[in-house]
Parts: sequence; C-alpha cells; structure tokens
Amino acid sequence: MFWKFDLHTSSQLEALLEKGDVTLTELMEEEDLLQECKAQNRRLLVFLSQDTCMQELLHLITTEPPAGLEEIKRFKHPNIACELLTSDVGVINDKLGGEKPLLDILYSFLEQPPPLNPLLASFFSKTIGNLITRKTEQVISFLRGKEGFLGLVLKHINTSAMMDLLLRLISCVDPAPLRQDTLNWLNEERLAQRLIELIHPGKDTERQSNASQTVCDIIRLSRDQTNQLQENSEADPLLAVLESQECVSQLLDNMFVGESTESCIVYGTQVLLTLLEIRRPGVEGVLDVCVLGYERCVVSSILQAVQPHLKHYHQLLLDPPRRTPMLTSLGVLEVPLGNCRLHVARLMASLILAHTMSWFVYIFYLLTCLCCVLQDLFFKYTWNNFLHFQVELCVAAILSHSAQEERPQVGLVIQERPLVPLEDIPQASFVLFQDCRLVQRILEAWEENDKTQAEGGMRRGYMGHLTRIANTVVCNMEKGPFSTVCVAELPKDCRGRWESFVDQALTETNRKNTVDLVSHNLRSSSEDDDRQSPFPKELSLQQTFSDYQIQQMTANFVDQFGFNDDEFSEHKAVFQSLGPSFDAPVLTSPSG
Repeated sequence: MFWKFDLHTSSQLEALLEKGDVTLTELMEEEDLLQECKAQNRRLLVFLSQDTCMQELLHLITTEPPAGLEEIKRFKHPNIACELLTSDVGVINDKLGGEKPLLDILYSFLEQPPPLNPLLASFFSKTIGNLITRKTEQVISFLRGKEGFLGLVLKHINTSAMMDLLLRLISCVDPAPLRQDTLNWLNEERLAQRLIELIHPGKDTERQSNASQTVCDIIRLSRDQTNQLQENSEADPLLAVLESQECVSQLLDNMFVGESTESCIVYGTQVLLTLLEIRRPGVEGVLDVCVLGYERCVVSSILQAVQPHLKHYHQLLLDPPRRTPMLTSLGVLEVPLGNCRLHVARLMASLILAHTMSWFVYIFYLLTCLCCVLQDLFFKYTWNNFLHFQVELCVAAILSHSAQEERPQVGLVIQERPLVPLEDIPQASFVLFQDCRLVQRILEAWEENDKTQAEGGMRRGYMGHLTRIANTVVCNMEKGPFSTVCVAELPKDCRGRWESFVDQALTETNRKNTVDLVSHNLRSSSEDDDRQSPFPKELSLQQTFSDYQIQQMTANFVDQFGFNDDEFSEHKAVFQSLGPSFDAPVLTSPSG
C-alpha cells in the first residue's frame, strides 16, 4: 500500500536529473548516487551511459587529480567513478565492454610512465577486472589485440594492483575453452619466464616481492583449478613451465650466480616453498596413482635443480647477511637469526619432507648434513619458535624416513658425478646421531635448563619443541633398527644418561603435560569457568591456548610480520598440538 500510493519523497537526485544542464560533478555530490545506480534508476542509467559521461568517468580513474587539495577530496570523485563503473549494472558493463574507444581510454592508464599512482592503479585494476569477469570474450579479445600489453603490466608490477590484474586473467575467465585459450596466449607471451626474470638482484625489492607473490599465487590457483577440471582437460601451460626443472634452475641461478642479495634469496625461496606445496586430491587420503606420479615428477625436478645450490644454502646458514642488533622483550639480540636463514630452514624442512616421495638418497644425505647446522641454530636462538618448529620437522622426517627406508640395489647419477652406489651413502639417521650428536645435545640442553630453573632463571624457549623431538627419537627407536643401533653405539656413559632421561625426566614431563591438558579441558567444560585462577593470568596463557586464542595469536603474527595465511599456516597446527609443552614466542619477529 505504501508504494502503491507513492508516499515517499522525491530525492534531490531526481530533481537534478530533471534539469537539462545537470553535470556529472553535481550528481557525484549526492549521497544516494551509487545506491540509485545499483537500484537500476532508469533516468540515471540513461545519463551515465552517454558517451561523454562514460568518458568523463574513465578519465577520473585514469588521470592524476589536480594537486593542492586534501588527499580525501582529491580522490573522492575518482573513487565514486570507480564504484559506478564496477556497480555490476548491465547497461554500464555493455557500454564499457562493447565500445573500443572507451576501452582505449581505460587502457591508456597502462601507457603512463612509472610509477603509477597506487590508488588510481587499484581503480583501474578493479574496473578492468570486473570487465574480465562480466564481458570476458570482448575484453580478452581487446587485450590480445594490444601489442605489448603484458610488457606494460610487468613494467608496473611494483604496483600491487597489477598482480590482481594478472590473477584475474588466470582465474576469472570462463568458459573452459576460452580460459585455456587465454592461458595459451599468456604462455606464448612467456609470462612465467618473465616473472622469474624479475626475481633478480638487479631489480628493486618491491618488484621482486610482487613478482614472487604473483608466481606463488599462479601456482596455487593453477593447481586448484587443475584439480577441479575433468581428467581429459588440457594441462595448464603456465603451471607446467613453473614446475619444470629448467625454470627452477633459472630461478636459483638468479639467486646465487653472480651478485646475491638477501631480498632475491628470500623471494626466490618463497617460490620454491610454494612449488613444494603439493595439493593431494582424493577421498579419505587415498591417492590416485596418476596424482602420486605427478607429485614425484614435480619434486624430482625441484630436487635436481636445487642440488647444485645446496652448498650456497649451507653457506647462508653459516654466514648470513649482516643484520643490525634487534631489541626484544628479553634484551638486545646482537645477531638476529634473520629472515634469510628462517627461509632456508623452512626450505630444508620442506625438501626433507618432500624426499619421502623421491629416490634422491644422495640429496637426502646432504640435507641431513645441513640439518646439523640448523640444530646449532636451534639451541643458539632460544626464543625463536618459528625456527624450532622447522628443525623439529627436519628431525622427525629424517627419523621417520630412516625407520621405513628399504635400500634399493641401484646406483644414482648426480649430474657429472660417477655412479654412486646407494649402499655407500651413510644412513641419514647415523648422520643425525653421530655427526649432529642429537642425543648428546638433547641431554645437555635439558640439564642446562634444569640448572637454570633451579637457580631461579626462566625456562628455555625451546623446551616444548625439545620434548617433542625427544619423544620422536624414542618413538622411532621402537619402529626401526637404525635409531636403536645409533643409540647403542653411543659412549657407555651417554647411553646410560639417555636411558635414565627417558625413564625419568621425559616420562615425568609427558605425564605432567597430559595431566595439565586434561585438567584444563575439564575446567573449560565445567560450569564454574569464571572462578578466579590461583595462578597469574600471564602464566595461564603461556601454559595452554584455547582455539580462539590460537586463531588470535596466528592472526596477530600474520598482521604484525606481514606473512600471508598460507605461509605460516603450519604453525596453527603446532600451537594446537603442543598443548602445555608449548613455549610462547617472544614477540619480536619470526626472524629475530
């Protein structure tokens, strides 16, 4: 009844539209402009879809506004123009996507010399991204007709909005045949290779960072889409190039041949870590034979490319780029671990874990030797739980692999090396126990911590992870002969100390952790959760974490240190599984 009698008052916008000489600028001052546009106000859409009006809207989002005004006022109208152009109204989409002169105005933004205004770049990217989704065939045809389009996008890759544009072209094109045609076009333009070329010491840091992030996103998006497609669909050409040994070798050459910089090593390593994130589709963990074969092929390519550069990674662990002293909540850290060494640790852990799908025993041996240096860093950087977790992964993977390994009687060709009999390569667990002195280091660290706490000092930050490593050693001794033999070959006094440690200190610690965790869960589910704890709040928080606290802590780390969710998502699982044995990291940075 209300709408039948039209009792609502006429808006100021309607009054303006009735004027014969109304301007776009006048309309943009009206608060309900965007609302009326999305509501399909016929008179408004007729006005906005005029050639002169569309041209003015495009000029607003592609041309630097006059200087001298406040930043908010300068970009008020360009922002409104972008919202109108991307309001997903059919009339506007048809007009903009169907007329080449209008697309030429939009495209002209890319032809400007760098650097682009980042806010205008976001308006441009949002507008053309919307057209790629809504007017796909017309816009793809237009862009393919522009010679040098990809070069212009990569020229401005230091502006993050250009990353969004590239990802739109890869992930938002439908139907499938057109998507495959677009991927083939991008591959013919050597998109993957050109992005790898940008991860180079000769490029500025922002350009390297954005190129690396774009490559990582392409890998993840392409794998996800490949998993969703039918079996008889064509392979993704961009993904095939990025997963190839040739491409990985080029990336590693950029990082280590000639001048080396910390930024290039970090951003290049991020790409390698993403390549090792094999997604495994299947039902209830059952892997398809073809999927398993694909994984082994990818991992083998990466391992073959990485093997010649393991010496460079080893040297980085020993002699990292210089870092300025870092102030932490426990004092000044004169030589921080550094982002570079943290990424090396993550890569080593990923390579060792990936080895379970491969037959590169020689490389596995080299990785185990690298692990000895990581173990030294584990004990040196007492409070860096990000590092502690990576070392724990390495140790667990080596011990697990050694317990299950069956040595095939075949040889191995390592580049130009002669055939290396596998039986001549030391068992990885022997390296861990003898060269790395794993058992002795566990005992020494545990005893030093007990002494420190007895004198009133703080419990060392790695003790939760050290407990888990010790339990892993004990567990794998029960599964296979190698760990048992290694422990049996320890000096007699050390062997006795280990047996006493396992029977007493470790058993008691496990008992306390189990009791504390169960007690906490019982209290959390009871009706008197609100009663005051006899312990300080800080201590209670340090001892155990609820799911909500885990989520908040993970989010805080991501926000504070600039890592995306995928990059450190593994730590959430660790926080959940450690329970009361987990030691909260000191809030400096993962690389501190």
